[in-house]
Amino acid sequence: MVSFQSNPDTAPQLLFTERRRHLALSLPRWATDCLKRADPALAASSRPLALWEKQKGAMRLAAVDAAAAAANLISGQNLTDARALVPELEVREIDRAYLEQVFADFADWHSNASPIVAVHAATAPYGDLILDITGVAHLFGGEAKMLELLVDRLRRLGFTVSGAIADTIGAAWALAHFAPGGIVPKGETEAALANLPIVGLRLEETQVAGLNQMGLKTIGQLYGRDRRALQARFGASLIERLDQALGRIEERLTPRLPVAEYYAERRFAEPIGYMDDVLMTARDLAIQLGLRLEAEGIGAQTFHLLLYRVDHKVMNLTINAGRATRDPNHIAQLFVHRSERLEGEYDAGFGIDMIRLAASSLSEVQSTQLGAFEVRDGAADLDRLYDRMTSRLGPLALTRSKFVNTHIPERAAKLEPVIAATPDDPEALPDPELRRPLRLLPHPEPINVMAEVPHGPPMRIIWRRIAYRILRASGPERIEAEWWRSGKNLEVLEPPERGNKHRDPRDDPKTTDKPKPQEPEHVSALAAFDPLTTVRDYYVIEDDGGRRFWIFRIGLYGAAEAPRWFLHGFFA
Repeated sequence: MVSFQSNPDTAPQLLFTERRRHLALSLPRWATDCLKRADPALAASSRPLALWEKQKGAMRLAAVDAAAAAANLISGQNLTDARALVPELEVREIDRAYLEQVFADFADWHSNASPIVAVHAATAPYGDLILDITGVAHLFGGEAKMLELLVDRLRRLGFTVSGAIADTIGAAWALAHFAPGGIVPKGETEAALANLPIVGLRLEETQVAGLNQMGLKTIGQLYGRDRRALQARFGASLIERLDQALGRIEERLTPRLPVAEYYAERRFAEPIGYMDDVLMTARDLAIQLGLRLEAEGIGAQTFHLLLYRVDHKVMNLTINAGRATRDPNHIAQLFVHRSERLEGEYDAGFGIDMIRLAASSLSEVQSTQLGAFEVRDGAADLDRLYDRMTSRLGPLALTRSKFVNTHIPERAAKLEPVIAATPDDPEALPDPELRRPLRLLPHPEPINVMAEVPHGPPMRIIWRRIAYRILRASGPERIEAEWWRSGKNLEVLEPPERGNKHRDPRDDPKTTDKPKPQEPEHVSALAAFDPLTTVRDYYVIEDDGGRRFWIFRIGLYGAAEAPRWFLHGFFA
């Protein structure tokens, strides 16, 4: 679909390269319906239910169920007045964060009907779902049967729901709220929206009130009116919402789950529950998915096994491979190891009615032919071993050391997961001529030092309350701080005034008492950087017991701060 900015003067005309189809589901009483499903006692009670929250210091109704609405209770009503009208009213405090989280999981469950599902939060953070059903409706026997199936299964779960299908997101949302069950044929969106109320454009309350005062109460009354005048009075959002609903400009969905181009799925006539059945199905799906990937000449490093439960919950098992693969046996075995880490977390609920295996992180994998001239170096077997160990123990259980292009000892190497290994930097390889200890401490530890000369090696050190007498020493090896990595620059001081070459004007007692202007934060950070305190002088020392230490000194004698000594590592 082509998109551009809407022109308020004239209605834009678009030539669509592909018509999308969207299914909207509206759950207006999600807050109370969700609470009833979580609390069976509320579901069994016949008393009206209302949820309240504090608004501007007063307790007001935030949501009501069908029974409370039938008793003329509405959202925003004072709680005291509501209790006076309906004495038997059951009230609970609303938990919006909980409702949003449960609705997000509820949206993920609908990915068993369409791979692209989004929570439509334009008017409320929960209560509206949009599914992109382009190319998937035929799997359910057509759009009408798909809409009927999705609505009926939610009603059986106890939810108040309505739905509609149209070309655009705005049109589907408007129909779901004000013309439930509507299915707009392709290209007839304008006529389908003409008789719907103006609030169906998802406008703000002030915009709706202003349009109603002008006598504009239906969407069709906006057709052909002066767009520039409407924008000047009600804002650009009115024109944008109108063009989005009519399909003149594009409105995109933000899927809850990543869209997988390659996947295989299986639906069950009767729900399953045992993990052995799940793993058996995963092996069959891995074979189907592997054949599709092989036909395209690609492989994947990440595989997602989505388990759709009949009680609108989704379980996601994800495994990662060290290199791209499409071997079904290897993929299935990784999920076996991954299931061992679930322990007591696996819960099939009332059963699983669909399983989907999706692949991501795709890359080309060349087909190879095994023969008499094949040379096996063991790299592939080693990668498979890494995959099995990480799927069983976790991705951080197996790491490798990787050299970093730096001369700072504690930064010269880092650990990274084997299954997420990155290419090595040839310039990061250590210099074989540099003497480095076999073991580095996690953090340099301070030591007390006695030296014959200020800048020479120590004669005696005290580390962890133990004294060591030094017999031999070599060094120093000077290492400067990498100021370019920390984002700090050396400060360039202004030259001193004439006739006072050896004094800094800032040290003049005539100027120290004067108030100094407030410096910006970045200027003060530069001034705090002292190169004398960032110089390290490393020594290799040996005590009378044959132990060799790697120590260093920060700072120089005669600087503003006294030098400090640290123990950094041990030689063999």
